[in-house]
Amino acid sequence: MNKILLITTGGTIASEPTSEGLAPSLSSQQLAAFIGGLTADYSVKIEDLFQLDSSNIQPEEWQCIARTIAREYRSYDGIVLTHGTDTMAYTASVLSFMLRNIPIPVVITGSQLPISHPLTDGVENLRCAFAMACSKRAGVFVAFDRKVILGTRAVKVRTTGFDAFESVNCPPAATIDAGGLKLDENILPRMNGAFSLEDRLCTDVFLIKLTPGLNPEIFDMLLNMNYKGIVIEAFGAGGLNFIRRDLIAKLQKIVEYGISVVVCSQCLYERSDFTIYQAGQKALQSGVVQGFDMTTEATVTKLMWALGKTDGSEEVKQIFAANYVGEISLQ
Repeated sequence: MNKILLITTGGTIASEPTSEGLAPSLSSQQLAAFIGGLTADYSVKIEDLFQLDSSNIQPEEWQCIARTIAREYRSYDGIVLTHGTDTMAYTASVLSFMLRNIPIPVVITGSQLPISHPLTDGVENLRCAFAMACSKRAGVFVAFDRKVILGTRAVKVRTTGFDAFESVNCPPAATIDAGGLKLDENILPRMNGAFSLEDRLCTDVFLIKLTPGLNPEIFDMLLNMNYKGIVIEAFGAGGLNFIRRDLIAKLQKIVEYGISVVVCSQCLYERSDFTIYQAGQKALQSGVVQGFDMTTEATVTKLMWALGKTDGSEEVKQIFAANYVGEISLQ
Protein backbone atom coordinates (compact mmCIF):
# COMPACT_ATOMS: atom_id res chain seq x y z
CA MET A 1 0.00 0.00 0.00
CA ASN A 2 1.54 3.31 -1.11
CA LYS A 3 2.25 5.83 1.64
CA ILE A 4 1.02 9.32 0.75
CA LEU A 5 1.38 12.58 2.64
CA LEU A 6 -1.55 14.93 1.99
CA ILE A 7 -0.65 18.54 2.86
CA THR A 8 -3.50 21.06 2.95
CA THR A 9 -3.10 24.82 2.51
CA GLY A 10 -6.69 26.01 2.03
CA GLY A 11 -8.00 27.26 -1.30
CA THR A 12 -11.39 26.76 -2.90
CA ILE A 13 -11.32 23.02 -2.29
CA ALA A 14 -11.41 23.68 1.48
CA SER A 15 -13.73 26.69 1.35
CA GLU A 16 -17.22 27.23 2.71
CA PRO A 17 -19.68 30.11 2.21
CA THR A 18 -19.39 33.03 4.63
CA SER A 19 -20.99 36.46 4.83
CA GLU A 20 -18.00 37.75 2.85
CA GLY A 21 -18.00 35.03 0.21
CA LEU A 22 -16.14 31.74 0.01
CA ALA A 23 -13.28 31.39 2.49
CA PRO A 24 -11.02 28.44 3.40
CA SER A 25 -12.26 26.90 6.63
CA LEU A 26 -12.26 23.09 6.37
CA SER A 27 -9.61 21.32 8.41
CA SER A 28 -7.71 18.39 6.95
CA GLN A 29 -9.91 15.96 8.88
CA GLN A 30 -13.07 17.60 7.53
CA LEU A 31 -11.59 17.47 4.03
CA ALA A 32 -10.76 13.79 4.54
CA ALA A 33 -14.40 13.07 5.37
CA PHE A 34 -15.35 13.93 1.78
CA ILE A 35 -12.72 11.62 0.24
CA GLY A 36 -12.84 8.61 2.54
CA GLY A 37 -13.46 6.13 -0.28
CA LEU A 38 -10.73 7.71 -2.36
CA THR A 39 -8.02 7.10 0.24
CA ALA A 40 -8.96 3.49 1.03
CA ASP A 41 -6.29 2.13 -1.30
CA TYR A 42 -3.51 4.25 0.20
CA SER A 43 -1.87 4.74 3.56
CA VAL A 44 -2.51 8.47 3.98
CA LYS A 45 -1.25 10.91 6.57
CA ILE A 46 -2.79 14.38 6.47
CA GLU A 47 -1.07 17.54 7.64
CA ASP A 48 -2.69 20.96 7.94
CA LEU A 49 -0.26 23.66 6.94
CA PHE A 50 -2.47 26.71 6.24
CA GLN A 51 -6.07 27.69 5.70
CA LEU A 52 -5.42 30.41 3.15
CA ASP A 53 -6.94 31.76 0.00
CA SER A 54 -4.09 31.27 -2.48
CA SER A 55 -4.04 35.03 -3.10
CA ASN A 56 -2.46 35.21 0.35
CA ILE A 57 0.16 32.54 -0.33
CA GLN A 58 3.46 34.39 -0.76
CA PRO A 59 7.19 33.55 -0.73
CA GLU A 60 7.18 32.94 3.03
CA GLU A 61 4.49 30.26 2.54
CA TRP A 62 6.43 28.76 -0.38
CA GLN A 63 9.42 28.35 1.91
CA CYS A 64 7.27 26.76 4.62
CA ILE A 65 5.81 24.29 2.12
CA ALA A 66 9.25 23.42 0.72
CA ARG A 67 10.73 22.91 4.17
CA THR A 68 7.83 20.69 5.20
CA ILE A 69 8.29 18.52 2.11
CA ALA A 70 12.07 18.38 2.64
CA ARG A 71 11.52 17.23 6.22
CA GLU A 72 8.95 14.55 5.38
CA TYR A 73 9.65 13.17 1.91
CA ARG A 74 11.82 10.22 2.99
CA SER A 75 8.85 8.59 4.74
CA TYR A 76 6.49 8.61 1.75
CA ASP A 77 6.07 7.31 -1.80
CA GLY A 78 4.50 10.58 -2.87
CA ILE A 79 3.12 13.89 -1.63
CA VAL A 80 -0.16 15.58 -2.58
CA LEU A 81 -0.57 19.28 -1.84
CA THR A 82 -4.00 20.94 -1.95
CA HIS A 83 -3.85 24.59 -2.90
CA GLY A 84 -6.01 27.40 -4.25
CA THR A 85 -5.99 27.71 -8.02
CA ASP A 86 -5.27 31.43 -8.39
CA THR A 87 -1.55 31.23 -7.51
CA MET A 88 -1.09 27.49 -7.91
CA ALA A 89 1.10 27.93 -10.99
CA TYR A 90 3.50 30.20 -9.07
CA THR A 91 3.74 27.74 -6.19
CA ALA A 92 4.25 24.79 -8.54
CA SER A 93 7.01 26.63 -10.40
CA VAL A 94 8.92 27.81 -7.36
CA LEU A 95 8.71 24.40 -5.63
CA SER A 96 10.14 22.86 -8.80
CA PHE A 97 13.27 24.97 -8.31
CA MET A 98 13.51 24.85 -4.52
CA LEU A 99 13.10 21.07 -4.25
CA ARG A 100 16.17 20.22 -6.33
CA ASN A 101 16.19 16.57 -7.39
CA ILE A 102 13.22 15.62 -5.21
CA PRO A 103 13.17 11.80 -5.61
CA ILE A 104 9.39 11.31 -5.27
CA PRO A 105 6.33 12.85 -6.96
CA VAL A 106 5.00 16.08 -5.42
CA VAL A 107 1.57 16.70 -6.92
CA ILE A 108 -0.37 19.93 -6.43
CA THR A 109 -4.12 20.06 -6.95
CA GLY A 110 -7.25 21.92 -5.93
CA SER A 111 -10.68 22.65 -7.36
CA GLN A 112 -12.93 25.24 -8.92
CA LEU A 113 -15.81 24.33 -6.58
CA PRO A 114 -15.54 23.56 -2.84
CA ILE A 115 -15.33 19.86 -2.04
CA SER A 116 -18.59 20.15 -0.10
CA HIS A 117 -20.46 21.22 -3.26
CA PRO A 118 -22.44 18.39 -4.88
CA LEU A 119 -20.92 19.18 -8.28
CA THR A 120 -17.33 19.64 -7.07
CA ASP A 121 -14.39 18.80 -9.27
CA GLY A 122 -12.22 18.41 -6.17
CA VAL A 123 -12.68 14.67 -5.66
CA GLU A 124 -11.74 13.84 -9.24
CA ASN A 125 -8.72 16.13 -9.13
CA LEU A 126 -7.58 14.48 -5.90
CA ARG A 127 -8.10 11.05 -7.45
CA CYS A 128 -5.75 11.99 -10.31
CA ALA A 129 -3.25 13.59 -7.93
CA PHE A 130 -3.09 10.43 -5.81
CA ALA A 131 -2.55 8.30 -8.92
CA MET A 132 0.37 10.50 -9.98
CA ALA A 133 1.75 10.52 -6.44
CA CYS A 134 1.99 6.73 -6.67
CA SER A 135 3.68 6.75 -10.09
CA LYS A 136 7.23 6.73 -8.67
CA ARG A 137 8.08 9.48 -11.16
CA ALA A 138 10.08 12.18 -9.43
CA GLY A 139 9.27 15.85 -9.83
CA VAL A 140 6.75 18.59 -9.06
CA PHE A 141 3.45 18.45 -10.94
CA VAL A 142 -0.02 19.99 -11.14
CA ALA A 143 -2.93 17.55 -11.47
CA PHE A 144 -6.15 19.09 -12.76
CA ASP A 145 -9.01 18.00 -15.00
CA ARG A 146 -7.45 14.61 -15.82
CA LYS A 147 -4.15 16.16 -16.87
CA VAL A 148 -0.81 16.12 -15.06
CA ILE A 149 1.38 19.09 -15.94
CA LEU A 150 5.00 19.87 -15.13
CA GLY A 151 5.08 22.38 -12.29
CA THR A 152 6.95 24.91 -14.42
CA ARG A 153 4.57 24.60 -17.38
CA ALA A 154 1.19 24.97 -15.69
CA VAL A 155 -0.78 28.19 -16.28
CA LYS A 156 -4.27 29.00 -15.07
CA VAL A 157 -6.21 30.05 -18.18
CA ARG A 158 -9.84 29.91 -17.00
CA THR A 159 -11.55 31.44 -13.98
CA THR A 160 -14.54 29.10 -13.70
CA GLY A 161 -14.09 26.20 -16.13
CA PHE A 162 -13.01 22.87 -14.69
CA ASP A 163 -10.25 22.73 -17.34
CA ALA A 164 -8.64 25.66 -15.56
CA PHE A 165 -5.00 24.81 -16.30
CA GLU A 166 -3.09 24.22 -19.49
CA SER A 167 0.39 22.92 -20.11
CA VAL A 168 1.99 25.79 -22.01
CA ASN A 169 4.63 25.15 -24.68
CA CYS A 170 4.98 21.56 -23.47
CA PRO A 171 2.73 18.47 -23.65
CA PRO A 172 1.27 17.23 -20.36
CA ALA A 173 3.47 14.90 -18.34
CA ALA A 174 0.54 12.50 -18.09
CA THR A 175 -3.12 12.17 -19.00
CA ILE A 176 -5.88 10.09 -17.46
CA ASP A 177 -8.49 8.26 -19.53
CA ALA A 178 -10.16 4.83 -19.68
CA GLY A 179 -6.69 3.32 -20.02
CA GLY A 180 -5.59 4.77 -16.70
CA LEU A 181 -2.63 7.05 -16.02
CA LYS A 182 -0.62 7.50 -19.22
CA LEU A 183 2.83 8.96 -18.63
CA ASP A 184 4.88 10.75 -21.28
CA GLU A 185 8.42 9.63 -20.48
CA ASN A 186 9.86 12.30 -22.79
CA ILE A 187 8.34 15.08 -20.65
CA LEU A 188 9.04 13.77 -17.15
CA PRO A 189 11.96 15.62 -15.50
CA ARG A 190 15.28 13.84 -15.01
CA MET A 191 16.96 13.95 -11.63
CA ASN A 192 20.71 14.53 -11.82
CA GLY A 193 21.99 14.38 -8.26
CA ALA A 194 21.08 14.11 -4.61
CA PHE A 195 18.12 16.02 -3.21
CA SER A 196 18.83 19.48 -1.83
CA LEU A 197 16.52 22.11 -0.40
CA GLU A 198 17.37 25.41 -2.08
CA ASP A 199 14.83 27.67 -0.44
CA ARG A 200 16.52 31.05 -0.39
CA LEU A 201 14.45 33.49 -2.43
CA CYS A 202 14.78 37.15 -3.33
CA THR A 203 11.36 38.79 -3.20
CA ASP A 204 12.60 42.03 -4.80
CA VAL A 205 11.45 40.98 -8.28
CA PHE A 206 8.97 43.06 -10.27
CA LEU A 207 6.82 41.94 -13.20
CA ILE A 208 5.72 44.53 -15.77
CA LYS A 209 3.65 44.12 -18.91
CA LEU A 210 4.53 46.56 -21.67
CA THR A 211 1.84 48.77 -23.12
CA PRO A 212 2.27 51.14 -26.07
CA GLY A 213 3.55 54.50 -24.79
CA LEU A 214 4.86 53.20 -21.44
CA ASN A 215 6.99 55.86 -19.74
CA PRO A 216 10.53 54.44 -19.29
CA GLU A 217 10.93 56.46 -16.09
CA ILE A 218 8.98 53.77 -14.27
CA PHE A 219 12.24 51.82 -14.21
CA ASP A 220 13.92 54.67 -12.32
CA MET A 221 11.23 54.16 -9.68
CA LEU A 222 12.01 50.44 -9.49
CA LEU A 223 15.70 51.26 -9.15
CA ASN A 224 14.97 53.65 -6.29
CA MET A 225 12.84 50.97 -4.62
CA ASN A 226 15.88 48.65 -4.60
CA TYR A 227 14.42 45.96 -6.82
CA LYS A 228 17.04 43.35 -7.74
CA GLY A 229 15.26 41.77 -10.70
CA ILE A 230 12.69 42.76 -13.31
CA VAL A 231 10.64 40.53 -15.62
CA ILE A 232 9.22 42.26 -18.69
CA GLU A 233 6.44 40.86 -20.85
CA ALA A 234 7.40 42.37 -24.20
CA PHE A 235 5.40 42.55 -27.41
CA GLY A 236 5.20 39.52 -29.71
CA ALA A 237 8.45 37.68 -30.34
CA GLY A 238 10.38 40.34 -28.46
CA GLY A 239 9.54 43.96 -29.19
CA LEU A 240 10.31 46.95 -26.95
CA ASN A 241 9.75 50.57 -27.96
CA PHE A 242 12.79 52.80 -28.54
CA ILE A 243 11.31 55.73 -30.53
CA ARG A 244 10.33 58.84 -28.48
CA ARG A 245 10.14 56.78 -25.29
CA ASP A 246 13.44 54.93 -25.38
CA LEU A 247 12.83 51.94 -23.21
CA ILE A 248 15.91 50.09 -24.44
CA ALA A 249 18.32 52.85 -23.41
CA LYS A 250 16.71 52.89 -19.98
CA LEU A 251 17.06 49.12 -19.63
CA GLN A 252 20.74 49.33 -20.52
CA LYS A 253 21.22 51.80 -17.68
CA ILE A 254 19.28 49.53 -15.30
CA VAL A 255 21.41 46.53 -16.27
CA GLU A 256 24.58 48.58 -15.71
CA TYR A 257 23.37 49.16 -12.14
CA GLY A 258 23.45 45.38 -11.66
CA ILE A 259 19.71 44.68 -11.88
CA SER A 260 18.87 41.45 -13.71
CA VAL A 261 16.26 41.98 -16.43
CA VAL A 262 14.55 38.98 -18.03
CA VAL A 263 12.34 39.61 -21.05
CA CYS A 264 9.69 37.20 -22.29
CA SER A 265 6.62 37.49 -24.53
CA GLN A 266 3.10 38.62 -23.71
CA CYS A 267 1.95 35.79 -25.97
CA LEU A 268 1.00 32.71 -24.00
CA TYR A 269 2.15 30.23 -26.63
CA GLU A 270 5.41 29.76 -28.53
CA ARG A 271 8.79 31.27 -27.78
CA SER A 272 10.23 34.73 -27.82
CA ASP A 273 13.19 35.30 -30.12
CA PHE A 274 14.87 38.67 -29.82
CA THR A 275 17.13 38.03 -32.80
CA ILE A 276 14.29 38.40 -35.34
CA TYR A 277 13.57 42.15 -35.21
CA GLN A 278 15.65 45.29 -34.83
CA ALA A 279 13.89 46.15 -31.56
CA GLY A 280 14.71 42.75 -30.12
CA GLN A 281 18.37 42.86 -31.16
CA LYS A 282 18.71 46.28 -29.58
CA ALA A 283 17.26 44.84 -26.37
CA LEU A 284 19.79 42.00 -26.36
CA GLN A 285 22.60 44.50 -26.84
CA SER A 286 21.38 46.33 -23.73
CA GLY A 287 22.14 43.24 -21.65
CA VAL A 288 18.70 41.75 -20.96
CA VAL A 289 18.18 37.99 -20.63
CA GLN A 290 15.82 36.10 -22.93
CA GLY A 291 13.01 34.05 -21.38
CA PHE A 292 12.40 32.07 -24.59
CA ASP A 293 9.31 29.82 -24.09
CA MET A 294 9.07 30.02 -20.30
CA THR A 295 5.75 30.86 -18.70
CA THR A 296 5.55 34.15 -16.84
CA GLU A 297 5.08 32.24 -13.57
CA ALA A 298 8.20 30.17 -14.16
CA THR A 299 10.20 33.23 -15.23
CA VAL A 300 9.29 35.23 -12.13
CA THR A 301 9.92 32.39 -9.68
CA LYS A 302 13.14 31.29 -11.38
CA LEU A 303 14.44 34.86 -11.09
CA MET A 304 13.49 34.96 -7.39
CA TRP A 305 15.28 31.66 -6.90
CA ALA A 306 18.33 32.70 -8.92
CA LEU A 307 18.70 35.98 -7.00
CA GLY A 308 18.38 34.00 -3.79
CA LYS A 309 21.49 32.10 -4.84
CA THR A 310 23.53 35.01 -6.22
CA ASP A 311 23.34 38.75 -6.76
CA GLY A 312 25.76 38.58 -9.70
CA SER A 313 24.07 39.38 -12.99
CA GLU A 314 26.41 37.09 -14.95
CA GLU A 315 25.60 34.18 -12.65
CA VAL A 316 21.89 34.90 -13.12
CA LYS A 317 22.38 34.78 -16.90
CA GLN A 318 24.04 31.38 -16.53
CA ILE A 319 21.13 30.09 -14.47
CA PHE A 320 18.68 31.23 -17.15
CA ALA A 321 20.82 29.56 -19.79
CA ALA A 322 20.20 26.20 -18.09
CA ASN A 323 17.13 23.97 -18.15
CA TYR A 324 16.63 22.54 -14.65
CA VAL A 325 13.20 20.90 -14.62
CA GLY A 326 11.76 21.29 -18.09
CA GLU A 327 10.96 24.99 -17.63
CA ILE A 328 12.66 26.19 -20.82
CA SER A 329 13.47 24.98 -24.32
CA LEU A 330 16.89 26.29 -25.28
CA GLN A 331 17.09 24.80 -28.78
